[in-house]
Amino acid sequence: MAQAKDSRFSEVLKFLISGGICFLVKLVCSVALKFGMGHETWLSVLLAELVAIVANYILCVLWIWPAARDNDLLTKAGFLVTSLIGLVWNELLMLLFGKIFGETQVLFTLMGKDITMYIVNVCLTTGIVLFWNFFTKRAVLNSGLLKKWAEKWAKKS
Repeated sequence: MAQAKDSRFSEVLKFLISGGICFLVKLVCSVALKFGMGHETWLSVLLAELVAIVANYILCVLWIWPAARDNDLLTKAGFLVTSLIGLVWNELLMLLFGKIFGETQVLFTLMGKDITMYIVNVCLTTGIVLFWNFFTKRAVLNSGLLKKWAEKWAKKS
């Protein structure tokens, strides 16, 4: 029992670390696309999230759940689907928070860079979507949930 708790704690800790890495990747890409290149919010968020999804997949299968490397195509498709649903959540929340809180207000300046409400919105959105990502990725990659459902469905057919 204690080993299962340690294993789960390790898994959550690794997911949070990799999520932090992916968050930084997403934040840097998003800010660069929005403020550096002048893209609209929806496009900046979309492209940054796609880059973060790729980084997250690599970290998940190489570090968090290494057994997932041997997963079948159905499981990999499940990871993609849950990621795309997370992407939709991300887009919707960013639009919602942008409407509620705004995006361009400068909150403070840090090391010569303006920290705007846009960055706070990215942080809020990431925190919310993190829960979706952990539980769905764990179910798809680690537990073989999709494979079990597919086998059950195949038996019914």
